[in-house]
Amino acid sequence: MALSGTHDLRRSSVRIIEVSPRDGLQHESTFLPTARKIALINALSRTGVAEIEAGSFVSPTAIPQLADADEVFRSIERLPGVTYSALVPNARGFERARAAAVTKIALFTAASDSFTRHNIKATVDESLMRFGPIVRAAKRDDMLVRAYISTVVFCPYEGRIAPPRVLDVMKQLLDLGVDELSLGETVGKAAPSDLRMLLDTVIPHIDPARLSLHCHDTYGMGIANILTAWDEYGLTAFDCSAGGLGGCPYAPGASGNVATEDVVFALKASGAVVPVDERLVAACAQQLAESLRRPLSSRLSYVPRHCEPAATVKV
Repeated sequence: MALSGTHDLRRSSVRIIEVSPRDGLQHESTFLPTARKIALINALSRTGVAEIEAGSFVSPTAIPQLADADEVFRSIERLPGVTYSALVPNARGFERARAAAVTKIALFTAASDSFTRHNIKATVDESLMRFGPIVRAAKRDDMLVRAYISTVVFCPYEGRIAPPRVLDVMKQLLDLGVDELSLGETVGKAAPSDLRMLLDTVIPHIDPARLSLHCHDTYGMGIANILTAWDEYGLTAFDCSAGGLGGCPYAPGASGNVATEDVVFALKASGAVVPVDERLVAACAQQLAESLRRPLSSRLSYVPRHCEPAATVKV
């Protein structure tokens, strides 16, 4: 059930939420020095993205790659018009985020109990109970709150997830006071037909303006799903990662996030208004690949120089 008035929706500017400094880096074995992280975020700030998830206030022993989140947030250059958000797992993480002057936090759950048990050692219902005090504290401090919902189409442990289950989790999060929801296609297996089944269930009940789509690109379906969500259902916010950096250790075989520069190119080529310079994002991705000493999965980052004008950025 695609939305009516699609052409009006298509005129809305697309918001790109850049997640490479957090979701992209968190499972990298090569530690990216703090100064490089800061330079990356500063460079991404100048690409035109609306939001950068700049870090995570998890236990340093749990994710050593992001142990420097406090210093990163103290040191980045915060440009007007760009939101700098952070993932928080618990009350302790929230206090660290508040001390670092974070203005938007992200929480994370899933539509599958098996996934949340592997990821955060809790059921979905238990995770929602944990969120209540954090959301209330964030609202007292005038912080925005987004929530990730993983496994919205497929779970690596339970298989296909019923769309009404996803809608139920979404409604509970909105009832808690969460401002926006990120729908995570964690396995990267969904085709546009699978996404339509989900959005046909969700859109009659949830304003598309409160949604973003977070695609992994394991089977090469990420961009097709994003174009479907934008063109047919009016979603205008998408989580992406420069160079396609990322992955999920609790989704065996899942590859990285869909690449920001490829998404921006595809959306613009399809007629979307996207205030992001994909060449600058690609330059960030190329620098990331050099720092991490491995190639990344973006197409646009490796377009031959004679086909695409080069952009330069120092990361």
